[in-house]
Amino acid sequence: MTASELITFFENELNALISELELYNNEENIWKLEKNITNSAGNLSLHLVGNLHTFVGKEVGKTGYVRNRELEFSQQNVSRNTLIKSIEETKEMIKSSLSPLSEADLKKEYPILKFSKPESIEFFMVHLIKHLTYHLGQVNYHRRLLDE
Repeated sequence: MTASELITFFENELNALISELELYNNEENIWKLEKNITNSAGNLSLHLVGNLHTFVGKEVGKTGYVRNRELEFSQQNVSRNTLIKSIEETKEMIKSSLSPLSEADLKKEYPILKFSKPESIEFFMVHLIKHLTYHLGQVNYHRRLLDE
């Protein structure tokens, strides 16, 4: 897999996340919690931005990003436009972090151990895409269930 292909996968999923946020009829519902749904679409969006800035930007792109994971799940009522802007910035960070990598670079060991054994950068990027897609599905479900 090439860096360009990975970037395309990330961009497609992040564009879908933006579309989900734009589809909410009532912006306040982005932050709504109800029944057994414990994470709002807003908090999931903040979490995805923080996750990608940490594991792509900080670790691969050497951006110096400092994560506040707790805030990703406690912050409330960030505007839809601000969320979308942060997702757009995340797409740019992914592009600038991954574009310089050759196929040989992608085969190198990811800088931190997250699994039971060391994995390649490429493997870890695919893992991050899966994580993004999982939460994107939750946002879609949240919107369809809670947005009136």
